[in-house]
Amino acid sequence: MRTIYSLIILCLGWVSAFSQYTILPKPIGEESIVYETERVFHLRAHSNGFSLGYTVGDIETWYKTSYYFFDIGSLKNAKEYSQNFRFFSPSLGAQPSRSFIYGKINRLYALRAGVGAKRNFSERARRKSVVVGINYEYGFTLGLLRPYYLSFKEQDGKPVQRKYTGDNEDIFLDETNIYGGAEFKYGWDEIKLKPGFHGQFGTNFTWGNQDNLVKALEVGIMADVFLSKVPLMLTAENKPYFLNVYLNLQFGKRS
Repeated sequence: MRTIYSLIILCLGWVSAFSQYTILPKPIGEESIVYETERVFHLRAHSNGFSLGYTVGDIETWYKTSYYFFDIGSLKNAKEYSQNFRFFSPSLGAQPSRSFIYGKINRLYALRAGVGAKRNFSERARRKSVVVGINYEYGFTLGLLRPYYLSFKEQDGKPVQRKYTGDNEDIFLDETNIYGGAEFKYGWDEIKLKPGFHGQFGTNFTWGNQDNLVKALEVGIMADVFLSKVPLMLTAENKPYFLNVYLNLQFGKRS
């Protein structure tokens, strides 16, 4: 989470260095192309995960764009952290275990879809410009809850993959028998759905002197609220909501 905050502070400092160029309007009489649609891909890192997304916007005026969005990513409990250790194998000697998250019982993936709007406060100058604006969006979140498997050692020395079942808490939390995390393939046929809602508000900084290309940086806050608690951890409190600070990089085209 500290990494996200540091990135946001650095980016805001970078934007401030160029903000002097945003107050200049476009030259009067200069020919310009009227764009109607904006298509943008984004990569978002937030304090409890990341996501990839795509938006299609309707450019109503230079100052306002309404859009539809789709986004897929991950969410985690703020108390999660990865760890591993070394174990001894008679044939291979000391070996590092596969990394795992102690106390974790489920992974959460989030599919988001909805509508939003972006408003610019300034016009783009001819050179070295940064356009500052705000945006907001809201819609639905569909959570995909996938069981988290760990690898345990049996009496015969062979590893076995187990998930938390409700009646094996003592075994699941016994660090002395954990080999590490199970392979990525486990749990995909056991996914459960968690419906909810999504909303966010941010400040948008668009740079460059080509109107047909979109290159932007956005910082803000976002929230995903589910209809019930999301069981992610045995060793930490589980809540029905996730409130995050995010940093969003956007690239796309206008037509």
